[in-house]
Amino acid sequence: MFPCTQCGKCCRNLNRSPIYADLHNGDGVCKYLKGNLCSIYRDRPIICRVDDAYEAFFKDHMTLEEYYELNKKACEQLNK
Repeated sequence: MFPCTQCGKCCRNLNRSPIYADLHNGDGVCKYLKGNLCSIYRDRPIICRVDDAYEAFFKDHMTLEEYYELNKKACEQLNK
């Protein structure tokens, strides 16, 4: 399982990718974010679930370790 720190930064920068356009109102902040937590966590879209997104979209293109590393680097970039 991907080690999320629950900082909420990824959910505050959704305007960086068009695949998240339906999840924010033009400001980049997810409309389901409450504090640093997802208010629809159990029912969040697959693109918001790192492990499930890997299985659905990326497993044929890279290893899970590579995918985690890319996600970790994205987290580090957002936290700068």
